[in-house]
Amino acid sequence: MKLCYETSTAMGGGTSSLLDGHKIGNGCNLTARSKTDARKRRCAPLLAPFNASVRHHKMAQRVADTDFSIRGFLLSEVLRFVKYAATCPGVRRVAVVGSLATDKHDPKDADVLVIVDDDADLTPLAAAGRRLKGRAQSRNKGADIFLADPSGNYIGRTCHWRECRPGIRASCDARHCGRRAFLHDDLDDVTLGRALTTAPPLELWPSIVRRVELPEDVELQLVRPIEAHRAQIGTRGA
Repeated sequence: MKLCYETSTAMGGGTSSLLDGHKIGNGCNLTARSKTDARKRRCAPLLAPFNASVRHHKMAQRVADTDFSIRGFLLSEVLRFVKYAATCPGVRRVAVVGSLATDKHDPKDADVLVIVDDDADLTPLAAAGRRLKGRAQSRNKGADIFLADPSGNYIGRTCHWRECRPGIRASCDARHCGRRAFLHDDLDDVTLGRALTTAPPLELWPSIVRRVELPEDVELQLVRPIEAHRAQIGTRGA
């Protein structure tokens, strides 16, 4: 019994195979490609564990690279925010809180604490906060600018809307929507204790204060650039 089906050719009376045009004699003459495919099939069971290991290593490397890039991305955006916030009138202190100040590989968001005067205009801070939040959301992450008064009392977050005034938005969950422009005092949902507002893990402005051991990337990508920036400003002032 022949292993390959045959058809008669229109010329020459020969036979040809329905399987990729392979010539057929008394048996099936395999082409070079078919021989290679056969070898691959014979070797597949032996290579399977190796291939699985390679795939696992590549996947782990991609995850590690992604985690690193996320941290680096968020740190660079926080650096930009801190530099801007330091120029805003009424800003007393700027600090980093939350998972970004830890060695968590995949932080969900970038959290910044800003101590402001009672009469500080929050408009520029809110605009900078929206930029930070928008940039973080482009990488499926979040960001919040937490606010406290000079005594360390938590007062809310910067408003994430472009317009903020009384009665403009019925769905706003702030206790006093619009009473102070761009203050989102949703204290029923979010609050920070005085222990955190008065002694955050890392203060970046007006001076560097470390209260915890910081990850290396925070030192390299956030603390040192801020120190260099402050030194540059001091040189210009002199």
